[in-house]
Amino acid sequence: MNERQPNISNRSLTARLLVFAAGMFAFGFLVLPPLYDVFCDITGFGGRTNTTALAAVEAPDLTRTIRIEFVTTVNEYAPWTFAADVDSMEVHPGKMYFATFSATNLSANHLVGQAVPSVAPVSANEHFKKIECFCFTSQQFAANEERTLPLQFIVDPELPDYVDTITLSYTLFDTAPVAASSAH
Repeated sequence: MNERQPNISNRSLTARLLVFAAGMFAFGFLVLPPLYDVFCDITGFGGRTNTTALAAVEAPDLTRTIRIEFVTTVNEYAPWTFAADVDSMEVHPGKMYFATFSATNLSANHLVGQAVPSVAPVSANEHFKKIECFCFTSQQFAANEERTLPLQFIVDPELPDYVDTITLSYTLFDTAPVAASSAH
């Protein structure tokens, strides 16, 4: 047996493993995020709803009323208060509405928060159109800052008839602990 043979095999195996690892890295960081975004847009998973305005709604359906309920929670580690300014609204499909939420940073430190939405029932996901939402971007809070957070939405008139209540739920997370824990 040739003594060089194991070295060539080891080099070949090492090269193949490095190429495989690089391929998996590229797949994980370049291919999966766009696929996940498409999956969330199609299914409404992760609270994503269609964020485009209705192109051409002839007129609101004033014969139908949908109850929109607002539910808010704060991640247990987040040092702030967060609540909808109203618990619910009665809306007509096809008409634009505005709602506001209030958040207060209870700490003496700068905080960055992110609201994660969820819509129930799932069948309402594609019919609840957020035009403007504080959940689209991270929110920067100065120490002890209180802020009003806007939501502008339309319920698509194509919402199935059996849906008469939509629950929009937000959980507000403090994103600073993630950054702080990685610094240690």
